[in-house]
Amino acid sequence: MKLSPEKLKELKETARICRRDILRMTTLAGSGHPGGSLSCIDILVTLFFARMRHDPRQPKWEDRDRFFLSKGHSCPALYAVLSRAGYFPVEELDTLRKLNSILQGHPDMLYTPGVEVSSGSLGQGLSIGNGVALAAKVDHRNIKVYIMLGDGECQEGMVWEAAMTSAQHKLDNLCAFVDYNRLQIDGWIDDIKSLEPLQLKWESFGWKAIIIDGHSFEEIWQGLMEADRTKGKPTVCIARTVKGKGVSFMENQAKYHGMALTPEELSRALKELE
Repeated sequence: MKLSPEKLKELKETARICRRDILRMTTLAGSGHPGGSLSCIDILVTLFFARMRHDPRQPKWEDRDRFFLSKGHSCPALYAVLSRAGYFPVEELDTLRKLNSILQGHPDMLYTPGVEVSSGSLGQGLSIGNGVALAAKVDHRNIKVYIMLGDGECQEGMVWEAAMTSAQHKLDNLCAFVDYNRLQIDGWIDDIKSLEPLQLKWESFGWKAIIIDGHSFEEIWQGLMEADRTKGKPTVCIARTVKGKGVSFMENQAKYHGMALTPEELSRALKELE
């Protein structure tokens, strides 16, 4: 099954709008993590607007699919998607990181509708996803669990302990994405602690591992379809992405990992995203 031309057009437009949301909210806040939010937004848009079973009117619906943002610092992407999906008013995005806002600097499940887990301490998302996926199997619930990992996060030992657990319990209802933009806060991944051969590592841990273009909605979709077809083991989509994707002067620039744009830069960026 392929994405229809109409759905593909919708996803591209939604991602464009969400990119503008990410940049605007972080600039208004004067802080945040725009670079990694822009690199993973196409995957989140595909999940929430084309794949996952969820209902903004019932955020705690028991039979919903689950999404866990393990790299919690990229929450501007999640907030943009949740607001555009109808979990809360879009106007709330302007309150990012402000006192009494429902949108904290890292996701907080107690305050934000649609956020499944409080995250920010890297390395924990896959372990949490394992628990939910295993519980779904025990309870005979037909739900899927999706997890977004950062590439720098995959330097954490806890990720690989969790990966062994996923395979041990044959969690074929679990699909992870690695946002492989190759940059972390201190610079290039390969200069700090290389992950390669990343696909072979995941496979050696008992996973179905595929490489996709994380900015191609068609390839993201095909990765999800492959995960559905894979039985007896979990699937990871290693998504080749670009930090700061969509804004020419932000792309592949480590400094935008955790630095908001200035108002002047924002104006330039929004023109590129018109």
